[in-house]
Parts: sequence; structure tokens; C-alpha cells
Amino acid sequence: MTPTDADLVSLVIPVCNEEESLSALTAEILEGTRAIGKRIEVVFVDDGSTDASWREIQKLAASDARFRGIRFRRNFGKAAALAAGFLETRGSIVFTLDADLQDDPREIPRFLESLDSGLDVVSGWKKIRFDPWHKVFPSKVFNALVSGVSGTPLHDHNCGFKAYRAEVLDEVRLYGERHRFVPVLAAARGYRIGELVIPHRARKFGRSKYGVRRFVKGALDLLSVRFLTAFKGRPQHFLGSVGLVPGLLGVLGLGLLFANWLLALIGLMNPIGPFTSVMIAMFSLAGILGGMIFLVAGLIAELIVERCAEPMHPYSISETTGSQIPS
Repeated sequence: MTPTDADLVSLVIPVCNEEESLSALTAEILEGTRAIGKRIEVVFVDDGSTDASWREIQKLAASDARFRGIRFRRNFGKAAALAAGFLETRGSIVFTLDADLQDDPREIPRFLESLDSGLDVVSGWKKIRFDPWHKVFPSKVFNALVSGVSGTPLHDHNCGFKAYRAEVLDEVRLYGERHRFVPVLAAARGYRIGELVIPHRARKFGRSKYGVRRFVKGALDLLSVRFLTAFKGRPQHFLGSVGLVPGLLGVLGLGLLFANWLLALIGLMNPIGPFTSVMIAMFSLAGILGGMIFLVAGLIAELIVERCAEPMHPYSISETTGSQIPS
């Protein structure tokens, strides 16, 4: 992100085939921010739209210096779109919201009031939803899972309507499907997280971009987020602990064989049969080998953490539109 402006509020809006909603959305943004007493900038990120969304963004940028656009060469996903938008913002407060008119920009003043109460991140909670049950039920399960695993008790981690202090976004990197976990990552760094009940509106145009696959991806990303929040600076604690279990079982197995051999040697126990002995020995050696692999992997991970460099951005921009300095 560029240096922040204390009197500026930034909005980052990913766009993917939303040409019909952009005009109404911008009108609502202007209405919702008219009374906040701060200047605004709006950064639209066209995430590989195949309709006329980019043309609409260009029209908006040409008509109002507060609106800007970034266009990806293809679809890179919502996390990449948000990351690109965050890098271009200058506001001390940054909002994210979807372009499909399901989020109401007129709620922005209430988000700002919540931030003024001492919070660093405010996440929207669409308590009453107008989506079909086959979207609502998996979302509730996913939200409960994320809250339980991460320890960040939000009702609606999936909600795209959120507000952040700019310093939060300076410390959280986005890729994969991690955009929905920004509050979790921020909480792990000690930032204060809150929630605000907001209205949910039914989609007017187009169709939803999300299906069952997003929950599978989200569950996998939840595992990585849990690892990062708990063990990012000490991967050996995790990998080493995992490796100790099969390693100890392997040692115990070989110890059992040795003890049985000694007792059989002095006549206190019948020897274990050849087939059973071979099986125990094989599993024991596999356990010891697996444990050693995890331990070595943990040591290598520690070296990577010590010397890692920031990766390249996971997206490619084809063009931009609009002024770089908001009026």
C-alpha cells in the first residue's frame, strides 16, 4: 500500500461480469458517503470480466476523479483482486464490498462509527439472508468451522463487506482464497475485531460466481491459515510434533520385538511368529523413517522462514484507468 491519507476513505471493489450493476452501485456509494466528512476513492478491480464491465469502469473513471480501475489479463480470483486494490489505496480506512448490489454502501457510516469505538477491523454480518438454502446452509457450517478452528468468533466470515484500518492490510498478505480470513489473520496479530449486522439484498443482475468448490477451497485454506496463525514462525513445533508420533510408535515396536526376543531367549515367553515379527519390524521402521522425514522437513521449513523473500504478486494487470490522486 502507498502512504495513507488520514482524511481519505478507500473502497476496493472486485468486479467480474457486473456491468449492469456498476452504475447503480456508484450512485449508492456517493449517497452513502456524502455525510461522512471525508474524501473517498473507489478502486474497481476487473477480475477478467468477459462482458462490458471494463468499459463501464472506464466511463466512471472519466466522469469522476474519485473512481479508478485496474484490469486483470484474466480471472485471478477475489483474493488477488483485493490484493491489487489494496496496493493502490491511500486511505487510512479501507472498505471492501461486492459489486453485485447485495451490499448496501449506505451502511458505510455505521462501519466508521464501529471503527471509531476502538476496533481495527469491522466485518459485516448478513444475519437475514435471501440466498437459497443450498448456499445458506453450507455457509453457516463453514462459518462455524472457521470460528471454532481459528478462535475468531464471527458469524459471517464470508461477507465481503468489511472495513479495515490501513495498517491491518499492511501486515496481511492475500492469495488463494484467503480474502475471507483477513479478520482471522488480523486477530492473530493482536488487532481488535468486531462485527456489524447489515442488511442483505437479493441479487438483481447476473448470477453468483460461487459454487460448492469455494467451500472446498475455503476448508483447505482454513488449514493453512490455522498453521500460519499458530506456527508461522515456528514450523518445527508443528512438523516435529507430527513426526514424533510415528517415530515413537516405531521405536516402541522395535522395543517390543527386542523385549520379546530376550524373554523368549530365557524361556519366559513364546517367540512372536516370523510373519508377525516381519510386519511389526516393517511398520516400526516406516514409523521411524516417517518421523525423521517430518523432523527434517521442520528444520528445512525453519530455514525457509528465516531466509524467505516476498513472492511475486499472484496476478497480472493489463491496464489501469483513472487518476492516481483522488480529488
